[in-house]
Amino acid sequence: MEAALALAQEAAADGDVPVGAVVLDEHGIVVGRGRNRREVDSDPSAHAEVLALREAAAQRGSWRLDGCTLVVTLEPCLMCAGAVLQARVPRVVLGAWDDKAGATGSQWDVVRDARVGAKVEVIAGVRGDECAAVLRDFFEARR
Repeated sequence: MEAALALAQEAAADGDVPVGAVVLDEHGIVVGRGRNRREVDSDPSAHAEVLALREAAAQRGSWRLDGCTLVVTLEPCLMCAGAVLQARVPRVVLGAWDDKAGATGSQWDVVRDARVGAKVEVIAGVRGDECAAVLRDFFEARR
């Protein structure tokens, strides 16, 4: 989560919502990194999770990320939860819940929805207060 938080701070410095994500392989080695880049890239799909999954897939030479873990500072949205499912990621570790748009247990639980055969393990609240504070500070500074 430390690496994801550092990436979130980089996003904030560029004016993007401070969300950071890393993908760990089966041995706990970081194989993908991402931070929100929607503002920087003018790309609505440039979420931290999607960028981390893309980098991990490129590094591994396969879109299947079996055995990997996605660590992210904020609960993934619907798009990112769908990307987790498509990449076959079996585990998501998240910091802060997203009570407005979260899709891994708060508003929706796409990654554990039996209708799509999803069985992703979700570990929530890892450094959750710190992750939430980064977001809160970012938005308070803009008000």
